[in-house]
Amino acid sequence: MATLNDIGVAAAINILSAFAFFLAFAILRIQPVNDRVYFPKWYLKGLRSSPLANGAFVSKFVNLDFRSYVRFLNWMPAALQMPEPELIDHAGLDSAVYLRIYMLGLKIFVPIAFLAFTIMVPVNWTNNTLERSSLTYSDIDKLSISNIPTGSRRFWTHLVMAYVFTFWTCYVLKREYEIVAAMRLHFLASEQRRPDQFTVLVRNVPPDPDESVSELVEHFFLVNHPDHYLSHQVVYNANNFSKLVDEKKQIQNWLDFYQNKYERNPSRRPSLKTGFLGLWGNSVDAIDFYTSKIERLSRDISAEREKVTNNPKSIMPAAFVSFKTRWGAAVCAQTQQSRNPTIWLTEWAPEPRDVYWENLAIPFVFLTIRRLIVAVAFFFLTFFFMIPIAFVQSLANIEGIEKALPFLKPIIEMKGIKSFIQGFLPGIALKIFLLFLPTILMIMSKFEGYISLSALERRSASRYYFFQFINVFLGSIIAGTAFQQLNNFIHQSTNQIPKTIGVSIPMKATFFITYIMVDGWAGVAGEILRLKPLIIYHLKNFFLVKTEKDREEAMDPGTIGFNTGEPQIQLYFLLGLVYAVVTPILLPFIIVFFGLAYVIYRHQIINVYNQEYESGAAFWPDVHARIIVALIVSQLLLMGLLSTKEAAQSTPLLITLPVLTIWFHRFCKGRYEPAFVRYPLQEAMMKDTLERAREPNLNLKGFLQSAYTHPVFKSADDSESDITMEEWEQEPALIPTKRTSRRCTPLPSKHSGS
Repeated sequence: MATLNDIGVAAAINILSAFAFFLAFAILRIQPVNDRVYFPKWYLKGLRSSPLANGAFVSKFVNLDFRSYVRFLNWMPAALQMPEPELIDHAGLDSAVYLRIYMLGLKIFVPIAFLAFTIMVPVNWTNNTLERSSLTYSDIDKLSISNIPTGSRRFWTHLVMAYVFTFWTCYVLKREYEIVAAMRLHFLASEQRRPDQFTVLVRNVPPDPDESVSELVEHFFLVNHPDHYLSHQVVYNANNFSKLVDEKKQIQNWLDFYQNKYERNPSRRPSLKTGFLGLWGNSVDAIDFYTSKIERLSRDISAEREKVTNNPKSIMPAAFVSFKTRWGAAVCAQTQQSRNPTIWLTEWAPEPRDVYWENLAIPFVFLTIRRLIVAVAFFFLTFFFMIPIAFVQSLANIEGIEKALPFLKPIIEMKGIKSFIQGFLPGIALKIFLLFLPTILMIMSKFEGYISLSALERRSASRYYFFQFINVFLGSIIAGTAFQQLNNFIHQSTNQIPKTIGVSIPMKATFFITYIMVDGWAGVAGEILRLKPLIIYHLKNFFLVKTEKDREEAMDPGTIGFNTGEPQIQLYFLLGLVYAVVTPILLPFIIVFFGLAYVIYRHQIINVYNQEYESGAAFWPDVHARIIVALIVSQLLLMGLLSTKEAAQSTPLLITLPVLTIWFHRFCKGRYEPAFVRYPLQEAMMKDTLERAREPNLNLKGFLQSAYTHPVFKSADDSESDITMEEWEQEPALIPTKRTSRRCTPLPSKHSGS
């Protein structure tokens, strides 16, 4: 097993790695040529100008102020200076509340760690149970509950501390839920006017033989919302159109590349081969080749555009419906529209930036089938990964490998090799396994048909968390423990196996400590370096950029990445809560992670990330629920562990904890979650009243006119964009109904001829 010296070596390696990342970042960020890589948010806001435009030739590319190199860590205090209200104005509520997750970790675990080290560590250390046993153990295990003798009255200490930790965690969670809910309501009440405040997405519009989808939507809302309906925009299936436009952009990039190449060397026109990856085939003029492809694509785009806008089959049974007031939109979004609950389904429209347009083209009736397929696929994905995870965990116990494969012992025992393998390699291997997982999960979420980027990220985050819980957490404990104690299992009687498993659970703390250091320390520190965006920016800048607009498009500010970042944080919440009572030595490593990540991501949010959407912190109920799950899991595992320790008097008292925790969750869900899923009519009316008083002549229809037009119509050709506005430019009351039946609109419309 790993000794404290091995953990010290691993900690030193990861601290040095993090310091190397910080040092490289400090040097790269102050170079003028990298300014757009490390401060893109300020460029997008128009508040920063390029340092390449001024000064001597050398100083345009290299920072010659040597004093700035000495202050290489001054970005840390600078990241903490911006107050939270200013941060919300600067980056949005989503970003500010995301940072509060890291602060929540510090609020929970710093007091818990203080109590654990002052009370529980001395109780665990002052025993010699493991020394007298035949189990494989380490110095760290002597600080854990495994070192308490079976049936000892000292387990009452762990029982009492489990209650203290649970009550403290619930108190902090309730307080934070209350604060974030108030922040969300204040943000929605004080922010500027947005199209999604007035707009509802209606889906599963029933077919009608006499009217088009546009006419049907118009008449339905004129009849059922006569005083508040304003206008609507039908949803087009423009996926093929969008693919053609994207393909044209890619071809245009290649044309720009070869044109720039020709301008640098006019004596020779560039050529390429038309075969696979340009490796073989006929050699042709590159500029002429891509020019002809763009001309062909332009004709295809025009034809596809005509098809989309004129073919009734391209119109989906869905529409964005806008209202004259927020109150009218809130009533429509939060009520049932028809006696048949499967048609005229309404929900709040996502923010225009948040809409995932491709999935709006999926027929509503197919969504259930798609989600069933994804559920089955995710099940197999999750349990398929148990095989490589089991192998990875075997690396966490070198002594176990030496016993099973004795011929490797001379190599493993070489100086430095043992510490490196045990302290560094398992975490790296696991990280590589998980590298491609977020992309797979996002593809699954898109296949399910979610219509907003925020919903896609939240769904992917839920699956990522479940995957990590099964494979990284449970898989590490079960597979690692089974490998580690295999020899003991073979020679033990059946009734002794549960006891061995119970004792072995805290022994996996060694692996999780190394994982936290690799992923949580060095991994998070590497985030600030932005090595991949740095390389891609300079490649684009050299080969593709011709104008300042091209240079802006070459920037890749990126986003927080909620679908990957939040599940990672939740894994550390899970580890901290599970091991707080079992092996408290793990807590300082988690606290370092939360503190370091808070500073780094605050810097990135202020200077780098440009969030694609604003959901008003709609993800917080998921954050709260996953911490509650982690708390219950920690209680159940402690209950199972104590049952193997013959702590018969203390174990039954632990049954109360999960019951109280579930009751607490139901209380918070009923008290605070409505603020995240509904918009109070009182707030909507207040906002409408204030707006009418301040702007009595507001042209709301003009403000909403193009808000929910498919972006592909805007980007393809601005001169033709009017074709997508027809529904918005028509006065609703001028179209008489053509319907002969009144299945969906039982009453005649006062605005139409029926």
